[in-house]
Amino acid sequence: QVQLEESGGGSVQAGGSLRLSCVDSRYTSSSTCMSWFRQAPGKQREAVAFIKPATGIIKYADSVKDRFTISLANAKNTLYLQMNSLKLEDTAKYYCAAKSSYCYINSWSLTSLYDYWGQGTQVTVSS
Repeated sequence: QVQLEESGGGSVQAGGSLRLSCVDSRYTSSSTCMSWFRQAPGKQREAVAFIKPATGIIKYADSVKDRFTISLANAKNTLYLQMNSLKLEDTAKYYCAAKSSYCYINSWSLTSLYDYWGQGTQVTVSS
């Protein structure tokens, strides 16, 4: 049963933009926090951006700060990642993740924090 489904990936030239979406299809969207992660071939999955819906707290990895923007639709069932000024090193498969119980903000970048994961969407940046 698909619960988180990403879309919006694709191929883009360096300097371009993409917007990723993640639809939460669970009956009751009660995520305490949601994040975007990415994983490049041969590398570990890394956290990119985080949002805590109840408070609006947002965090970014240093590598994407000032280029990426995480946001949540008003209905809180769609998570977005606006990616601008894309670089070659942004090439990866991007995943959204959600936590349904207490969210430890300081652990936002740990994959073990999250209960639900999407299947991922590929982003390829070329020169």
